[in-house]
Amino acid sequence: MHSDVETTAGASRRPDRVDDPVLQALVDVSADGLVVLDRHGRFTVLNAAATHILGLPADDLVGRAAPFDTGDVSPDRPREDRRATTWSAPDGRRRDLEYRLAPAAGGGHVVWFSDVTDALRQQERLTAIARAASSVADVCSLRATLGAVAHEVVMTANIAAVQILAIDDPHEELRVLGMAGFGDATEFTERLSACRRLGARVRFMDAFQGRKPVVVLHRKPAIMADPAWAPLHAIMGHPDWDSFVSMPLVVRGRTLGVINAYYLPGEDPGPNSLAFLEAMADHAAVAIDTATLLAQTRSQAQLDERRRLARDLHDSVVQQLFSMRMQAKALRAQVDGADADPARVRSGAEELAELSQSALADLRGLVFELRPLDLAERGLVDAVRAHAASLEARTGLVVDVEAPPSLELDSGIDVQEDLYRIVQEALHNVVKHARATAVDIRFTPAQDGGGLVVEVTDDGSGTGAASGSSAGGGAPQDTLGLVSMRERTQRWGGRLVAGPRPSGGWTVRVTLPAPGAQVSVEGEAGNR
Repeated sequence: MHSDVETTAGASRRPDRVDDPVLQALVDVSADGLVVLDRHGRFTVLNAAATHILGLPADDLVGRAAPFDTGDVSPDRPREDRRATTWSAPDGRRRDLEYRLAPAAGGGHVVWFSDVTDALRQQERLTAIARAASSVADVCSLRATLGAVAHEVVMTANIAAVQILAIDDPHEELRVLGMAGFGDATEFTERLSACRRLGARVRFMDAFQGRKPVVVLHRKPAIMADPAWAPLHAIMGHPDWDSFVSMPLVVRGRTLGVINAYYLPGEDPGPNSLAFLEAMADHAAVAIDTATLLAQTRSQAQLDERRRLARDLHDSVVQQLFSMRMQAKALRAQVDGADADPARVRSGAEELAELSQSALADLRGLVFELRPLDLAERGLVDAVRAHAASLEARTGLVVDVEAPPSLELDSGIDVQEDLYRIVQEALHNVVKHARATAVDIRFTPAQDGGGLVVEVTDDGSGTGAASGSSAGGGAPQDTLGLVSMRERTQRWGGRLVAGPRPSGGWTVRVTLPAPGAQVSVEGEAGNR
């Protein structure tokens, strides 16, 4: 190449021409931005694509410092890998550029670059959506989130349609968790099953079973010409697509499903697109796995609650009903006797009435635990007050519930029910383990102005729920009650701290963030 890349001061030379014909040919044919820099890193020549990306005419750019780092590139040390930089456009917006360097004679450089701003923004948006998917709380929100992910993937320039499928068993019907780009696809799973019965080869099953991406070029013509795929022709024929990619959803060594991408004609899936789909598949797999674990946790918690209620029912109501039956038999024997003593009969009847009243109170309390109707009708605080009153009547424990009149609960009914169950479990532990005479329950706003703090404090022995406490006075161990309370708290991004108080007794403190916020679960105190 010509050694005189740098223009001398005052020289007049067209900024879109170079002396070297080979270099000029590269400038002319390059579809990306291509510029020649002098040894000081200033623009000397720019092609039309470069001026379009940079947003200024060549006359305004020649002699101006370029944003490309050329410090470690020389003929002896070429740098061919892609690098990134930014450029402030005339309209004030920042543009993200990706470029490659090649040294030129005379100490200058040739730079090929492209504008990747939109691609990076799209990647950030999709990553944010996928990260949100990893914190889903249930199947309904999982479907909504993965549906949004599928829609955003379709917004890319080269993908016509997307499916996110969960597969529990290759021989059973799959579940559609996200779909975009198709028309009416409500019967997709049923029609796919019909295709499989006709012998259609389902390529995404290869990706699922092999745990590797499957790329099939010109897939649509083959599907539309295959009679085995006839049940799906109406759905698969709607988007204008050609090639097909299926990426497995793998997490913790298990394949949970696939993400299928249908590419526009002429847009063959390249390495960058496959890397993008792989990243989205990783996020979707984490989201599905998280939702499954949460569902299992809830099911186990519900099962544990049913078992506890069954024990309580046996220990209280059933025993009292048995006593009532025996008392009724004794009364009948006394009444049938020839020497019936009215005073003894009256005493037995009064005892029977007391037993029935106690059994009724216990039964009402258990029914309320099964379905706290006051929670939906009157709100969390009043529901806790009603439960506290019932507990006082049964046990004699003094329970004080405090909440500021201005307290407003922005959380949904599911969050309030979990809080109610946490308070309920804490009180149950106090009655069972703490040998306490009084309990204080306080509802207060979080100090940061959002969220809620709930404290349950007793005046007992300091082992309120520590049926698993160490005998030597060491750190208490987790009980099933504490595990359940912590899982309920963390389900909503909150934090639970439980432990003895210096003045005696025990405190369970729950901090829940405002909707949409997050509280760290690190740094918990010792748990009982």
